[in-house]
Amino acid sequence: MLRYPADRRTLIYMAITTSLLIIQWRIGPIQPLLYAWYIFMSIAVTVIAHNHNHVPIWRSKTMNAMTDYWLTIFYGFPAFAWIPTHNVNHHTLNNREGDYTITYRFTEQNTLLMLLAYPTVSSYYQQRPIQDYLKEQWRTNRKRFVFCASQYALLAIYVAAALLIDWRKALYFIIIPQQAALFSVLIFNYVQHVHADEESEYNHSRNFTGFLNALLFNNGYHTAHHERSGIHWSNTPEAHAKIAHLIDDSLIERSFWWYIFRNYFVGAVFPKFRTKSARLQRITGTSGGQEFSEVLQPVKMAEITTVHS
Repeated sequence: MLRYPADRRTLIYMAITTSLLIIQWRIGPIQPLLYAWYIFMSIAVTVIAHNHNHVPIWRSKTMNAMTDYWLTIFYGFPAFAWIPTHNVNHHTLNNREGDYTITYRFTEQNTLLMLLAYPTVSSYYQQRPIQDYLKEQWRTNRKRFVFCASQYALLAIYVAAALLIDWRKALYFIIIPQQAALFSVLIFNYVQHVHADEESEYNHSRNFTGFLNALLFNNGYHTAHHERSGIHWSNTPEAHAKIAHLIDDSLIERSFWWYIFRNYFVGAVFPKFRTKSARLQRITGTSGGQEFSEVLQPVKMAEITTVHS
């Protein structure tokens, strides 16, 4: 019933995540190592949700719907929301103006403050396409609208019931992991696009080619994913290999964590370790060797800032 045999790994992840929740709820107090594993699995759920909304896991519509419900309660937000915010909006515009997840909404700077603020800002602006999508389903496809609304209902009932049973366990084992997942997936989006050039054919995304791909379903091969959004996650390494020579070296990182440490912590002290904005370089016609402060001066803020009404 699986579309791709590789999704056996997805099912194993789902089974482990469910089991970790049950085990921790039963044993009570937080076990640090078990809890850390559970938080990681919760983050992995967001990648599963992303993959499932591009290439559904099952051939059966019923099984896919059941998976949507499972993803909703572990992801912490209705699974259908990926369609208007990500599949339709982000993949169409790819960090261009009009993309509700743009990385340069208020500033071109790529700092730790912007990294941490981005999930909240992006979440706020993504509510509009979700609302528009629900209105459209209400007008044109009531059955689909009911299915989307039922995800909200299930999530609310699930969290409320858990809080009534034991609010501490609900906080530790449901709410915090959900929020960690939602925060992390937006962090992934930010680092994959910030300071890339959204108008470039191959330099519109940052790629991470290291070990995390083995744990997170090849999520680091982002250029290949945008080039062929319908490709299954198991095939993205091969797709990346075919175009890697066309991608600027500055947008191919071996280690996600080294990138985070180098840019946001070392770079805060030593500017040479910070990323340079390929987007700003295109707008101003400047070279990558110039510092951000040198480039920013002649650029009108209206040219580098997008505000959605």
